[in-house]
Amino acid sequence: MRDKLIVTSGGMDSITLLYEQKDNIKRALSFWYGQKHKKELDFARCNCEKLGISWSLIDLSSLLPDLKSNLLYGGGDIPEGHYEDENQKLTVVPFRNGIMLSIACGIAESCGCKSVLIANHAGDHAIYPDCRDTFIEPMANAMKYGTYARIVLEAPYTYKTKRDIGLIGHDLGIDYGNDTWTCYKGRVRHCGKCGACTERREALAGFDNTVYEAWL
Repeated sequence: MRDKLIVTSGGMDSITLLYEQKDNIKRALSFWYGQKHKKELDFARCNCEKLGISWSLIDLSSLLPDLKSNLLYGGGDIPEGHYEDENQKLTVVPFRNGIMLSIACGIAESCGCKSVLIANHAGDHAIYPDCRDTFIEPMANAMKYGTYARIVLEAPYTYKTKRDIGLIGHDLGIDYGNDTWTCYKGRVRHCGKCGACTERREALAGFDNTVYEAWL
């Protein structure tokens, strides 16, 4: 039964969850909030179209002047290095998941969905407060008790590594190189050096068909 709504960015984590749960998903939402890697949204749309899942884009770009992050247009440079490096905190968009999940919850109840799916994972915990279990658990309670439908928040990757997710997708036959986007710089190709690319390379080691600028 299709009774779930998924928040999908077009990145490898949420696209993996999209394919893993494809038979249960009724609606998919993506968000444009001024991110430099806006091209990720095309990957979200294309995968949903391929699977026959209704996809909607929510425009939050009006918030851009009031949100401060190097991940956004108008912010500083995207830092390079590993996800756990201190400089990666520059890519945090304040309360991003909280904002998106609040909207997703309201839409889920309105369209008859019983739960909302999000693909946060253990690798995000180091720098993203709204990806940790300490955020997910109270947010789940807020969504449940703040709706008549008792909307359930499902975050099945919370304790999984990005490598775990990559292996799930590999078993599902996902073409990560051509069907997902990770790089925060949003260029023609993945840069291979930003924190997101570095984590992606580690996660897909041994079966990564992504073309990185750093390798050319």
